Amino acid sequence: MLYHLYDLQHAALRPMRLLAEATQHTFQNPFSPVSYTRVGRAMAAGAELVERTTRRFPKPEFGLKTARVDGGTVAVTERIAHRKPFCNLLHFAKPEGTPAQPRVLLVAPMSGHHATLLRGTVAALLDDHDVFITDWIDARLVPLARGRFDLDDYIDTVAELIRFLGPQTHVIAVCQPAVPVLAAVSLMAAGDEAVQPRSMTLMGGPIDPMANPTVPVKLAATRPLSWFERNVVTTVPAYYPGGFRHVYPGFIQLSGFMSMHLDRHIGEHLGLFRHLVRGDGDSAEQHRRFYDEYLSVMDLSAEFYLQTIETVFQKHALANGTMESRGRRVEPAAIRKTALMTVEGELDDISAPGQTEAAHRLCASLPDDMRGRHYQKGVGHYGIFNGRRWRESIMPAVRDFIRRHD
Repeated sequence: MLYHLYDLQHAALRPMRLLAEATQHTFQNPFSPVSYTRVGRAMAAGAELVERTTRRFPKPEFGLKTARVDGGTVAVTERIAHRKPFCNLLHFAKPEGTPAQPRVLLVAPMSGHHATLLRGTVAALLDDHDVFITDWIDARLVPLARGRFDLDDYIDTVAELIRFLGPQTHVIAVCQPAVPVLAAVSLMAAGDEAVQPRSMTLMGGPIDPMANPTVPVKLAATRPLSWFERNVVTTVPAYYPGGFRHVYPGFIQLSGFMSMHLDRHIGEHLGLFRHLVRGDGDSAEQHRRFYDEYLSVMDLSAEFYLQTIETVFQKHALANGTMESRGRRVEPAAIRKTALMTVEGELDDISAPGQTEAAHRLCASLPDDMRGRHYQKGVGHYGIFNGRRWRESIMPAVRDFIRRHD
């Protein structure tokens, strides 16, 4: 019923959205004298804000067409290297003859946003690495006949992709996948598999959420699992490809993220209005690019969401040594061939400092020369993997760590 109400609201706002679009085009028409006045720009700016706040944003494209290799520019082709029901493995392929580079599997979060949220992460890695990324598929688009998807399936998928890419692979997990990636590598090590990644970089992930609890951690820990089932899990309507699948909708997750910093988001949209009235096109376009990405969301399989809440945030199973996957105990101490690096941000209010660092305690068998730590001052959660600090400070440290263990 919740999903139907969401769609009904979107349909009910369509006339307002169309009127806003018409108003915007009218007051931006270069042949209209009023479009060059402050009043005209204010009318167009207000109409754009109305249109953007009532729109649904589609999945963006990565749009990465080139990379710099050895001082020259090479073309980049985005292609699907491996397909799974809930995930496509994307490869940002470079032309034949390009010098060999370390192979990186970038595991994107399955947390409501698309993998394109890591566009800046990929762009910075692309010049010096052969980059693959997990492109998770919106659960409402996966037919029920394709089966379920839970945390164990996520762990299996990560392990399968590592085997597919081979033993020269370096894995980078951003945020939520830190736990399943560490679990997958632990299970592969415990089985002494021939293919194990050379290195594993965990960035801002909840390895031990109780090491420094944040607001989302406290919310998950103080409510029973039944509360989440009743309040945030719903059924996909029949008119979607994934009709009748139980999901945690992306629009609910987005509302949670927005409410954490509502004053900041309101301020940003008021800033867009001022930029448009002043004619500051560059600042307005920067705002649009960020929010076109941020407001584009996807649904999560309910099984995955609920199992993650219970395993990671309520039982703290990985941190206290009780985590299992399909009857197998997850023992990070079994890891001996995969180097470990952790990355944390001083101002991270999702996975606060200390949560990711806990991986070093769990991976007790690794010698010091197979460990790396990076603590970045002045950045929040998003700044760990996007923006200037990522490009200038964090990525070079990750690149050097990968080079040492390649």
